[in-house]
Amino acid sequence: MDFEENLFIAGLTTVKEKYGEQIKKIFNVDVVIPTKPFPRIRLEELYNKLEKEYGFKMNYEDVGDMNAKSEKLASQYIKEKYGHEFVFITDFSAKKRVFYHKREKGIPQGADLIWKGCEKTTLALREHRYEILCEQAKEKGLSEDVKFYLEFFKYGCPPHGGFALGVDRITMLLLETGSLKETMFIFRGPSRLEP
Repeated sequence: MDFEENLFIAGLTTVKEKYGEQIKKIFNVDVVIPTKPFPRIRLEELYNKLEKEYGFKMNYEDVGDMNAKSEKLASQYIKEKYGHEFVFITDFSAKKRVFYHKREKGIPQGADLIWKGCEKTTLALREHRYEILCEQAKEKGLSEDVKFYLEFFKYGCPPHGGFALGVDRITMLLLETGSLKETMFIFRGPSRLEP
């Protein structure tokens, strides 16, 4: 999380210095440089805050995770309470996270970074111990489906983790276009797979 905070601060600082005026002129959006630390909140605590502040109650299917409505409200809450555009949500349910997330006391070790009402990244420590990976895959009913993946871990793997940044989504959120189609070089979706 600390690394990702530094990355966004450095990136947005550079964008603002080089293109801030053009972005304001063309898109009417101010490039805001976030400050450290980004607010961090446990999912259960967030649910309680959203219910208390906005009367929002997570629907049954999404309990233990986030959905589009909760992401938007989380951003609104953090902006109102902390004056910040970013928030890390932690302590998701193991039932809602993929089998390869490392867990401590049953809690997946990771977070979602929410920016301007949208999940920007999911970051996580990965489970690297073969026996535990097999157990977690079995728990999800995936033992056979991920056999190829598990093979690699039989021979040992160091602890690891990370996150992935999508330039298209960063651009969409930065410019507030509201659509990935507007920011992707070649859009791919259900109605357009080629080229």
